[in-house]
Amino acid sequence: MALYFYKAVTRDGEIIEEHKEAVDEQSVIQALQQDGMMPIKVSLASANPFSFLKLGANPNKLPQKDILLFTRELATLLEAGLPLDKSLSVLMDLTEDNDKLNKMIEQVLDRVKGGSTLADALEGQTNVFNKFYLNMVRAGELGGSLEDVLSRLAEYLERSKELKDSVGTALIYPAILLVMSMASIFVMLTFVVPQFTEMFESAGKELPLSTQIVVGAAEWLQQYWWLVITGGLLLTAFVNYQMIDPVRKKRWDKRFLELPLVGEIVLNMETANLARTMGTLLGNGVSILTVLTIVQETVGNLVLAEAVGEAAGKLKQGQNMSTALIESKRFPKLAMQMIKMGEETGKLEEMLLKVANLYDKQLKVAIERMLALMEPVLIISLGLIIAGIIVSILMAILSVNDLAF
Repeated sequence: MALYFYKAVTRDGEIIEEHKEAVDEQSVIQALQQDGMMPIKVSLASANPFSFLKLGANPNKLPQKDILLFTRELATLLEAGLPLDKSLSVLMDLTEDNDKLNKMIEQVLDRVKGGSTLADALEGQTNVFNKFYLNMVRAGELGGSLEDVLSRLAEYLERSKELKDSVGTALIYPAILLVMSMASIFVMLTFVVPQFTEMFESAGKELPLSTQIVVGAAEWLQQYWWLVITGGLLLTAFVNYQMIDPVRKKRWDKRFLELPLVGEIVLNMETANLARTMGTLLGNGVSILTVLTIVQETVGNLVLAEAVGEAAGKLKQGQNMSTALIESKRFPKLAMQMIKMGEETGKLEEMLLKVANLYDKQLKVAIERMLALMEPVLIISLGLIIAGIIVSILMAILSVNDLAF
């Protein structure tokens, strides 16, 4: 018997997080389902006090591109008229060069042949498919339109991947610029400045203050460079430690939302994600209360997730969704008014997808604006630092040789 941590949704739509002893993860899932609860996450409880360091990768985790490939290909095979088990068998042949994905499909196929639904078989793959994905598949199976649901899922995953890729691509240049800046400063202090140190020391004259600072920084870096690396690792561990606890993470999430530019980017990204998830789920017949419960788990910012959870509570009391979200005052007013209009006109699903597309565009604009400010700041900062080092060395050379400017 081992101790497992689980997060599940009760019949009343409440989320609970507790621990349970069981033989394996599947036993925990089955026990929760028998109690009428919907498992969201099941994982082995870690007894390691340094687990926040996050050393090592999750062996069950599949890259998003593999999940997209699985979804797209399975939808295509089902649309061609192949039964589910045959489609999975064909997928196994197509993914022979991808061991992790191939093994996952094999396990899913075994469960399907044993009488499980596709949703239950996918749910048995711990930490691979999220609640949103599983509920979409379950709704498709119940409605007899699994291939259509998988096509919509593939489109959703593709749009989400495009959004993440666009953000990542936009940040590549500033990241390279920052790394090169730090590398240039490191090389100058550890290799260039020491070449002049002996000459300065042999002159026996007091160096200008700026030169003393540069030489001191170079000597310190040569002797204690390992402190820089250690400090970087400790900073990474501290960030993970802060983000692993919901209370601490919520405080940081609130600060991020209040930052200029950064807060706008986070809000636009979460709004686009929320609207697209809600629109996709509603389009497949999932009830609005279940939609809000699922969306609460997909929103990364805990402050915004709490606002969605509060909206779900107000929905139970008879309030409509848009009013509940507007009262939270956490989401953009334009998005909330568009959602309200969709509710009033009976076109909520269509309006949610329009909101998602709108905030995808606004996110790109916000990122471009941040980069337009970040790039010159980095370039100017690098230029000033390097120029300061060079000028301090020249001043020392001139003073050593008793030259006048």
